[in-house]
Amino acid sequence: MINRDFLMGFVSGTVVGAVGYRLYEQNGGQLQRLVQPNPSFRAPQGAGSYQPSLEELVAQKERLEDMIAEIQVK
Repeated sequence: MINRDFLMGFVSGTVVGAVGYRLYEQNGGQLQRLVQPNPSFRAPQGAGSYQPSLEELVAQKERLEDMIAEIQVK
């Protein structure tokens, strides 16, 4: 036989799932807009055109390695 508590839990879970699905279906467009990137956002002019030199990248790498070493010592 099925326990009464099990049956009540099953029915409650089914109702909550159905209500959640209904809310998801009604508000699906709003949820998609939250998840997708905003197409109206634009990067400043020339933001993606900067190419650092090899020397700058090596200097940044050395600074990062020094910072990592300091943190590992602590």
